[in-house]
Amino acid sequence: SAKIVDQPVPAIKKERDVVRIRYVGVCGSDKERGFQRKVTNEKPIIMGHEAAGTIDAVGPAVTSFKVGDNVAIEPGFPCRRCKNCKDGLYNLCPDMNFLSSQRTFVYKVPDDVSLQETVLVEPTAVAVHAARLVEIKYGQTVVVTGSGTVGLLCGAVAKAFGARRVILVDILQKKLDFAESFMDCQTFLVDAQSASEDTASAISRAFGIDEGVDVVIEASGALTGIFLLKSGGSYVQAGLGKAKPEVPMLALSEKELRARGCFRYGSDDYEQALSLITDGCVKVGALLSSIAPFDSATLAWDKTAKGNGIKNIIEGVRDYPV
Repeated sequence: SAKIVDQPVPAIKKERDVVRIRYVGVCGSDKERGFQRKVTNEKPIIMGHEAAGTIDAVGPAVTSFKVGDNVAIEPGFPCRRCKNCKDGLYNLCPDMNFLSSQRTFVYKVPDDVSLQETVLVEPTAVAVHAARLVEIKYGQTVVVTGSGTVGLLCGAVAKAFGARRVILVDILQKKLDFAESFMDCQTFLVDAQSASEDTASAISRAFGIDEGVDVVIEASGALTGIFLLKSGGSYVQAGLGKAKPEVPMLALSEKELRARGCFRYGSDDYEQALSLITDGCVKVGALLSSIAPFDSATLAWDKTAKGNGIKNIIEGVRDYPV
């Protein structure tokens, strides 16, 4: 269950900002309580990692922001001391904390990007991270399985990275219809009862890709994509997926496929996501489906849980005491 709890306004620190949250997006991991890592071991959980806000106060050592600036917030900061952090894999830091307003994890947003659109920087950064993990190159063919928020953004980012052909796959026709209106792509409706290999064969016949595709980005929890890859192709698990899937190891081995996991985002992913949105390469405004007032936040969660809309967002508290 969810409830509204009053919290004190954070005290300003030397190198910190205080950000007034204006909007947060509802993520699939919110409704499933699947946002893993340290945060899930602490109860109650404060939801809202897809956040956009306005600088409300700045510490005396902060020079990169001023009060009133609109910002995107990367919802977590690493310890900077563990081996993963030192290796540049700060998204895999075992001591990652959520949520902080360290100035190095706050990004100024230009005036022509709305705060509602800024909520989509976070899932766009997930898509950027996935695309970089599989090294999408100009002229490639990319299949994205699943066309929810993450799948749509993965497809759009793949196009922005130079993919010649993007095919989105889903079990719901309404999602595929939206995908075609959102971006330049082809779509395929999957029979949810079909076996993964049969579905892959049907997709190959439909699009004349008998030799396989270059990249598969998985954002649905299905394993169809592995059977679609060409020899030496790349697969990345961008969605949460199943905890213990049955992986077709023979296909993985015989084709020498490259398979990668994908957790959140890493160095420069957030900046690149914001740049893609700012430059109009990824038009996130079309993904915004509804805005719920703060005192009716559960409406947005309910809509998301029922599969209504693409990105349902919650407006922050309009006024609070200083």
